[in-house]
Amino acid sequence: MSEEFEIRNKVAESGLINFDLTTLLPKGERKGIDLKDFLFQEMILKEKDFREKVDAIDTEQYKDAYIYIYNSVDTIIPLWAYFVLTAKITDVAKKVVFGNREDLEVILMHNAIQTHDFEEMRGKRVLVKGCSDKEIPENAYIELVEQLKPIVKSLMFGEACSNVPIIKN
Repeated sequence: MSEEFEIRNKVAESGLINFDLTTLLPKGERKGIDLKDFLFQEMILKEKDFREKVDAIDTEQYKDAYIYIYNSVDTIIPLWAYFVLTAKITDVAKKVVFGNREDLEVILMHNAIQTHDFEEMRGKRVLVKGCSDKEIPENAYIELVEQLKPIVKSLMFGEACSNVPIIKN
């Protein structure tokens, strides 16, 4: 093939770093624990009954999982109950949070972004991938900009063929 018809990947030659936030998503099973299952008639927390149910938990089902504790019924739960339940599973679970699945994902992505080393992007042009088959919490994009703005030459969002410029330093 002659040089004048050589196919070139201009995106690869541009020095652009493509960054996919899904690479930071922690891998592992997500499981929810509904406090209503520990209540008397799904309405009242009786300390003795609650402690017996927590003691009966087979913690193996939560091994290496990301756990979110929530309450799907309209009842007041004393704070110590969260302590008791968390103390039971925290040794086997990767992470335990209060809230729903979305809250868990926000916290996991926050931790991943805060601990990731972005030094390889210093002074570079960075394109953050816009489309994904995995759900990324919106807050992750905000935190990513906070991390990248001071160090990158330019930051864009989208795909190489159609991106939105965010900043230029």
